[in-house]
Amino acid sequence: MTRERRLILFDIDGTLITSGGAGEKALKEAMGTRFGKTEDFSGIVLAGATDRAIAVNLLRKNHLPASDENVAALMDAYLHHLSEEIGRHAGTVLPGIIPLLEALERRENIVLGLLTGNLVRGAEIKLRHFGVWDFFEFGAFADDHMDRNELGHFARTRATQMTGCEFPPERIFVIGDTPRDIECGRAIGAHTVAIATGQYSVEELQAFHPDFLFETFDSTPAIVAVLAGSEDDS
Repeated sequence: MTRERRLILFDIDGTLITSGGAGEKALKEAMGTRFGKTEDFSGIVLAGATDRAIAVNLLRKNHLPASDENVAALMDAYLHHLSEEIGRHAGTVLPGIIPLLEALERRENIVLGLLTGNLVRGAEIKLRHFGVWDFFEFGAFADDHMDRNELGHFARTRATQMTGCEFPPERIFVIGDTPRDIECGRAIGAHTVAIATGQYSVEELQAFHPDFLFETFDSTPAIVAVLAGSEDDS
C-alpha cells in the first residue's frame, strides 16, 4: 500500500532559528526611518504574532493611522532594514533542526512547509541567511492574512495544489514555540507540536496542552517517529 503523506508545518522564529534580535532591531529602525518614531515595543506582543498584526499595533500605539498604505510602508522599511541587520546579530539555527529537516526530507511520506507570522520576504531573508530556506517549497505567511489562525488554511491548500494530495487534519502537524502556534494548529484540527526553544518554557507551553511537547529537537529519531511515523507504516 502507498503510505499516506503527512504535512509538517514549521514556525520560524524560536522554532527553526533565532535572528539574535535582528527582527526587532529592523522594526525599530523602520519605525524611525519611515515615521520618525522611537519604539521600545512596550505593550506590543511580538512572539507568535504576524508581521502585519505587529505593524498595525505599532502604528496605533504611536497614534498613526493603521491604513493599508502605512502598513505597507512600515513593512517595506522593515524588510529593507532586516536584510541589513540579519548578518549583524548573533542568530543561529536552533539545536537539532538541520538533522531533523534532513531526516524528514528523506522520508517519501513527508511534505515540509512553513506556517509563520513572517512576511514571505522576511522569512526568506532569515532562512536563506541560515541555510534553511531550501528545505521548504511553500508556506503560509503574514502576506496571506493578518490573523495567524487563518494561515493554516492557506498552507493546507498550497500543499494540496503542489502535491495533488489531500491532507486531512489527522495527517497535519503544526510545530511552533508559542501558545499562538498551538492555537493556530488547533484552528485547522491539526496535531500540535510545541518546542521550548523560544520565549516559553516547557511548563508554560504545557499549560496550553499541545499534543506533543519537546524541550529541544536534539533527539532526531524520536522526533521523526512522532512526525513521520514508523518506516514500516503503510
